[in-house]
This record gives sequence, C-alpha cells and structure tokens, in this order.
Amino acid sequence: MNREVALKIVLGVVGFLFLASAYPLIVFARQDPALSMMFSLYVTLGVFLILAIRNPWANRSLIAFTAWSSFAHAVVMGTQAMRNMVAQGELVGVVGLVVIGVALIALAPPKRPAGS
Repeated sequence: MNREVALKIVLGVVGFLFLASAYPLIVFARQDPALSMMFSLYVTLGVFLILAIRNPWANRSLIAFTAWSSFAHAVVMGTQAMRNMVAQGELVGVVGLVVIGVALIALAPPKRPAGS
C-alpha cells in the first residue's frame, strides 16, 4: 500500500470518528454545554477530513491542523487527568489523539516543488 492510499484511509477513519462525536454532542448538549461545543468542532473537522480524501495535497494545512490540534488536545487532557481534574479514563483519549497526530504527520503529503 502506498503512502497516499494509507493517508486517504487514515483521513476517512479519523473523519468518521470525528463525525461520530455528533452523538455525544446531542447527548451532552444540556448536561455540559462546553463539551458539546467542543464536539461540534470535531464534527465539522470530520466533514472536512472526509472531503480532503479527494485531494490530500490541496488540504495539507487542514491535515497539519488536525494533527497539531490533536497533540494540543492530548496535552491538555493528559495534564487534566494527571491532576485529577478529569477522570483517569480520559488517558485513553490522550493515546488516541496522539496516535491520530502521529499518523497524520507521518503520512502528510510532502510539499510539491515550486513550478509543479
């Protein structure tokens, strides 16, 4: 399997995972408005990741944003879990976000040479 195919698979899987956060968005809308607001961003990002499958090179900045924002979210969530601000079970999410970030960085399309 070549790198582009692997990237497209990762974009699809991550995009659908993020789209799946629409369910907790609806469930937590009244209980935890801040959490549902965060899920709304992930649902939106999921839609754009799925659209990026068609042309990953045209969406390099979206792929980079998804990777680096996943790292940032993992750092914040991991820090909160270690300080007992959120449940220790959130560390599973930290691992998932780091895996997403690493996969997207590793498979990100290279810059095209000027003039291509």
